[in-house]
Amino acid sequence: MISTHRLIDLMREVREKKPLLHVITNRVAINDSANGALAVGASPIMAEAHEEVEAIAAISGALELNIGNLTPYSIQSMLLSGRAANQAGVPVVLDPVGAGATDFRLNTVQKLLSELDIAIIRGNAGEIAALAGESWGAKGVDAGEGEGDVLAMADRVARQWHTVVAVSGAVDTITDGRQAYRVKNGHPLFPFMTGSGCLNGVIQAAYAAVSQNYLEASVAASVNYAIAGQLAGEKCAGPGAFRQKLMDELYLLDEEKVQRYADIEEVTV
Repeated sequence: MISTHRLIDLMREVREKKPLLHVITNRVAINDSANGALAVGASPIMAEAHEEVEAIAAISGALELNIGNLTPYSIQSMLLSGRAANQAGVPVVLDPVGAGATDFRLNTVQKLLSELDIAIIRGNAGEIAALAGESWGAKGVDAGEGEGDVLAMADRVARQWHTVVAVSGAVDTITDGRQAYRVKNGHPLFPFMTGSGCLNGVIQAAYAAVSQNYLEASVAASVNYAIAGQLAGEKCAGPGAFRQKLMDELYLLDEEKVQRYADIEEVTV
């Protein structure tokens, strides 16, 4: 079981080490992703040019790849940076946005998984279902409301690709195929903030940059992000204020809040 003390230690390490995060993400989420990374203590660089992505990935603490706005150019940027990160021992986090929406997206994710060593896959239930080959009622890039065993799907994907899978939702599920955790923090306003899942992926990268135990890093990122969302949601009336409050709560998260609010359980795979 991962203790709350370890969640706090990793939060502190991100703030103390201020890891450089190389983030290749979509136009919708790029601003919130950069600001959220800064709020937790990381240092983001949102580089996509083929001429520099390899050099930047190699010196980063972690690389985050988000397929929200796919183009042939961005796919090549991801492959170049991912290979450089793998060669340099830099962890790679993949956010398979809308993986089940089109063959183009699913084929791209499968190519990235086949050619790169991915430390963490962070997605919603619909996206993880697509990677597991399961049918799900996903709506574009949204999770939708499918019926299925989320833990079983996440476990299958984790085992197939030898990675950690973090499934975000009303209850987050995180597994490496051997151990699994559920995180029950969060807030109903999360789905009303576009890019909230994308920001989650960036937070995952920040924590992966300071711990080579990627299951531990993913659980800590998920818990602390969800606590920040829970506290933000309690202080606002709607999505606009939630977005602003979330940034504040990520920045203001401290030991006392983690100790008080962390709602996490280990479950059997």
